Amino acid sequence: MTRLDAALGAHASVIRDLLSVLGIRRASLVGHSLGGGIAMVFFWQFPGRVERLALVSSGGLGPEVSPLLRSAALPGARLLLGAVANRRVIEGLHADGTRLHERGSGIGVQLQAIARAMRPLQSAGARDAFLQTLRAVIDQHGQRVSASDRLYLLEALPTLIVWGERDHTIPIAHGRATHAAIPESRFVSLPQAAHFPHLEDPAGLADALEEFLGSTEPAAIDEDAWQATLQGRGRLRRRAVPVG
Repeated sequence: MTRLDAALGAHASVIRDLLSVLGIRRASLVGHSLGGGIAMVFFWQFPGRVERLALVSSGGLGPEVSPLLRSAALPGARLLLGAVANRRVIEGLHADGTRLHERGSGIGVQLQAIARAMRPLQSAGARDAFLQTLRAVIDQHGQRVSASDRLYLLEALPTLIVWGERDHTIPIAHGRATHAAIPESRFVSLPQAAHFPHLEDPAGLADALEEFLGSTEPAAIDEDAWQATLQGRGRLRRRAVPVG
């Protein structure tokens, strides 16, 4: 088990349980930021349940990350987060973001996104859980876990990589390098988006996902080939599964 699996494996198991409860055997997964790392781990742990994978400004693909996220690993981060994640600050951030967004500023959307992310962290328990999860993958030097040595496993899967060209949280270079490492993967950059394409350019992201889903066949992983690949004896074969 790699450090990435150890850090995010529990989250992948939650996805498995949710799909089971919903009666969904296989699905196409879309993961944003930390969710991208979780989606990759889910595929490695349960390859037969994934048809396609879309990574949006994904974490787990290189050490570089914004100073703001690195600061969460520093002493005192819990107290600082507690001071920021209160109702008045959150409402102020959202109001400022709304005003800037109405004036056409991209910073406005980012402030709105920060406010939206802060709302669930108003309780001490939620803040502790957030910091524990974040520190499992990030320290003061950057991202502690990387999928770079396992990207070859994604050759078995239709894979889309989407990145905002103005992303200063996780650099677009991670996306380009990942695309180069996965044969037949697709890469789409969104000029109007930063780290939250689903908020900053939802139409552009929706178009990329729709085109990807409509032009690729869902994959089913052959278990014997998967085991052989993991053991270094072969390569994964992709076979199409009829839709429906």
